[in-house]
Amino acid sequence: MQIDKKLLIITYYWPPAGGPGVQWWLTFVNYLPDFGIQPIVYFPDTATYPIIDEGLVDQVSSKVIILKQKIWEPYKLASFLSKKNTKTISSGIIPMQRKQTFLQKLLLWVRGNLFIPDARVFWVKPSVTYLANYIEAHNIETIITSGPPHSLHLIGLALKQQFRLQWIADFRDPWTTIGYHKSLKLSAFAAKKHKNLEQKVLQNADAILVTSATTKLDFEKRTNQPITIITNGFDEENVGVIDLDKKFTMAHIGSFLSERNPLNLWDVLSELTKTNDDFAQDFELKLIGAISEEVLQSINDFNLSKFVNNLGYISHKEAILQQKSAQVLLLVEINSEDTKSIIPGKLFEYMAAQRPIIGIGPKDADFAAILHSSQTGQFFLYEDKDDLKSLILNHYHKFKIQDLTVNAKDLMQYSRRNLTKKLADLIQT
Repeated sequence: MQIDKKLLIITYYWPPAGGPGVQWWLTFVNYLPDFGIQPIVYFPDTATYPIIDEGLVDQVSSKVIILKQKIWEPYKLASFLSKKNTKTISSGIIPMQRKQTFLQKLLLWVRGNLFIPDARVFWVKPSVTYLANYIEAHNIETIITSGPPHSLHLIGLALKQQFRLQWIADFRDPWTTIGYHKSLKLSAFAAKKHKNLEQKVLQNADAILVTSATTKLDFEKRTNQPITIITNGFDEENVGVIDLDKKFTMAHIGSFLSERNPLNLWDVLSELTKTNDDFAQDFELKLIGAISEEVLQSINDFNLSKFVNNLGYISHKEAILQQKSAQVLLLVEINSEDTKSIIPGKLFEYMAAQRPIIGIGPKDADFAAILHSSQTGQFFLYEDKDDLKSLILNHYHKFKIQDLTVNAKDLMQYSRRNLTKKLADLIQT
């Protein structure tokens, strides 16, 4: 297809970065040329990524123009104090407040109060200088800044002030209302500054991109700029069937944060393994990704450790295979009003795997509605127990007779190609 428009995408997460943050633009840019848009991706060279997945480098389309510039990040200095704590906090796994060490509290205070909006803020000024020259030389008319980290939106704000261009602010996650924001030990001054910067972005961007209805409703109270919802999605080539696990596996894929700790689930599984010998013989809890110490301790407290298969971080390609082979998939979000807008990207790959999903999260969670409408799983609150136990037993009985299946509905609306068409329409307006 003929290229009609150039799009400059400013993002932090890009291969070889691993984890869910990189999937968003990695897949969009692969499809954008099909809709007449030339993607130009600007990202930091020598970034301190908490997760590396070299396999994703091969997934970058040859049609993408790559721009990169070195970044200085204070995480590199903080790692001299504690490499483990620095990597943990930078990846979003924040220990429960009552269990935080003095060093962890210090690192969180520094992160929240000295580096506003985040520790990548030192990349803003050099990026503005570099990109201003590029925009002028190559006649760029549209830019997208993708956060988190939300400091990247400050690059867009500065470029918008210099040029007459279309600026789209992409919020993959909320800014001041995201779950971990309250854990940053913000002073009143820092909290106000975060809010003010967020407001400037919302008021000055030409369009705002969000992933959930709740975030859209929140932002509509603070800006009159147009807001578009585009959820995460799945690649159609990842849809397929492979052999299922021989055991009754319940798999959680992705970061298992300290506050994503469903005690009701551990309680139910503990009861079932104690009272049902067949269930205990067949059951396996498969954990894939970074797991917090608090979650592992809770699993141990409920005498479930012997059923755990902890695979740690694996490549995205391998994760796709693992979720297709699992008997049941677990999706857990923090039990907070602030997290009901979070729709984890893995939800859509879970749905494409067409394995039953058990979702646990806050009341009125946006992802609960998607589970219901797609008929791919069932949702429970943190206090639910009896219904959760009944569902797991029902799934187990179907597993025993090899009849544990999913009849998904209207999945293709979440294919990344169809979602890219929606993005392209926004860019072309």
